[in-house]
Amino acid sequence: MNSLVTPDWGLVLWTTVSFFVLFLLLAKFAWKPIMSAITERERSIEDSLLKAEAAKEEMARLTNENEALLKQARAERDVILHEAKKVKDQIVSDAKETAHKEAARMIELARVEINNQKAIAMADVKNQVATLSLEIAEKVLKQQLADQKKQDELVSQLLKEVKL
Repeated sequence: MNSLVTPDWGLVLWTTVSFFVLFLLLAKFAWKPIMSAITERERSIEDSLLKAEAAKEEMARLTNENEALLKQARAERDVILHEAKKVKDQIVSDAKETAHKEAARMIELARVEINNQKAIAMADVKNQVATLSLEIAEKVLKQQLADQKKQDELVSQLLKEVKL
C-alpha cells in the first residue's frame, strides 16, 4: 500500500520528462498560435470599440448637423411664409385699390349717363310741352277767330296794349 502513496523514482522521472516534452511541444507549436489568436482577438475587440466610438461620434455630429439643418429650414420656411403673406397682402391691397378705381369710374360713367338721359328727357318734355302749347294756342285761336265779332274785339284789345 505504500507504493500507491509514494511513487517510484522512475515514474517521477518519466512523468517529468513527458511533461517537459509536452510543454516544449505545446510551447513551440500551440502556445504561439494561441497567443497570436488571443492578441488578434484583443486587437479586433479594440478596433471594434474604436469603430463603435467613432460611429457614436459620427452619429452625434450627424444629429447636430440635422438639427442645424432643421433650424435653417424652419427659418427659411418662416421667411418664405412672411414674404408670401406680404405678397398676398400687397395683391389684396392692389385688388381693392383697382376695385375702388373701377367703381369710381363706373359711378362717374353712370352719373354722366344719368345726366345725358335727364337732358334727353327734359328736351323731350320741353318738346311735348311746346307741342301741347302750340296745339292749345291753335285751338284757342281757332275758337277766338271763328267769330268775326270776337276777332274785332281781340284786334282792338291788342291795339290798346300796343303803344306807339
